Amino acid sequence: MVTGRTDRVITPTTRSSTQIMECHDCGLLHDVPPLHDGMRARCSRCGATLEHYRAISLSHAYAYSWAGAICFAMANFLPFIKLEISGRAQVASLVTGIKALYDQGLWELGIVVAFTMLVAPGLQILARLTVLTGLRMRRPPRWLPLVHRGASFVGRWAMIEVYMLGLLVAYVKLIDLAQVDLGPAVFAVVALMLVTVATGALLDDETIWRSFARKGLAPPPPRVDPSRPTALCESCWLVSNLPDSGHDAACPRCSAPLHQRKPNSLTRTWALLITAAILYIPANLFPIMTVISLGHGEPDTIISGVIALADAGLWPLAALVFFASILVPVLKLVGLMTLLITTQRGSTWRLQDRTVLYRIIEFVGRWSMIDIFMISILVALVQLGEIATIEPGIGAIAFASVVIITMIASESFDPRLMWDVLRRDTGKKGH
Repeated sequence: MVTGRTDRVITPTTRSSTQIMECHDCGLLHDVPPLHDGMRARCSRCGATLEHYRAISLSHAYAYSWAGAICFAMANFLPFIKLEISGRAQVASLVTGIKALYDQGLWELGIVVAFTMLVAPGLQILARLTVLTGLRMRRPPRWLPLVHRGASFVGRWAMIEVYMLGLLVAYVKLIDLAQVDLGPAVFAVVALMLVTVATGALLDDETIWRSFARKGLAPPPPRVDPSRPTALCESCWLVSNLPDSGHDAACPRCSAPLHQRKPNSLTRTWALLITAAILYIPANLFPIMTVISLGHGEPDTIISGVIALADAGLWPLAALVFFASILVPVLKLVGLMTLLITTQRGSTWRLQDRTVLYRIIEFVGRWSMIDIFMISILVALVQLGEIATIEPGIGAIAFASVVIITMIASESFDPRLMWDVLRRDTGKKGH
């Protein structure tokens, strides 16, 4: 099913011939014709987007990537936020919160915040710049496709937009207690977030891989025989035939291992889900932070933090934290359990709705990190000795573990297994 602007064609098409694509959500094979600017190909069975073509110049994406690099540098070197109370002031940068978590013994939490807010976004920007710069060369380096694969991986863990919501929650918590001034780094992070979204809207994997093919860095998509076993590459999304020998296969375009379905998908997802469910108990029972003022401290759990926001009349913010930190983890745990049980039973019950549920779980998983980022900001700012101090709690480590493990669990689950019970079009496929 192809949708989009079809009234006029003024831009080049994606390719010169029809290409076989596999739906990454239900496994159905499609013959996708060449698309024009603004057109989108959707799966005829589950509605997933197979391809969305945007005719853009890589020079535009190159400019956006440089803008992102500049914003990232400014965000790291300029003051982020300043707190002033009773004549004492504390200035924090993006790195300050990570260092404070490490100094207080929660180095595990510091690593999580550092990777999701600094390392992953930084590597993504660097990799994009490397790839786009290389494609502008007459003889680009042969290792550019490998760099692009790395950018796709780390990009999933870059959480700039979630960090900004964590900043909003921290700001509201502090504004009634002290004078809080936002530094220039905050606006640099906002700009970085917008530039990252714009760059992602301009670029897609297929555009980059076709650019690699034009430069001789990757082979063109091979011809696919639908009557023979096929596999969808989880790295570059190319469909290709599996060898008849039965030996381990590699993607002809990016050399990633090929499997008809994710290996041991259900077993791995169950193991991760059970681990996350166990950790969810201490994540809610133990305090995520302790606020110490004038020598007296009161620990805060996730639930007590929501209640405190509601008691202060901040109902929208309380609802946001409740949704992201309580409702979303429960949704992920219960939702994944439902998907696993129905898939193992070979149920055909509401397949499309279950696929939508999987997409929701995959999308909302990262937003539960709001509380973790809020803690890193508060711990960095509120270190004013006897006047006020905020210390992170052990519950924060358990909660961060729940968020990360459930994100990995949703990636481990292969939604195509739900549809394999139909045995239509693609034939019988194992996993």
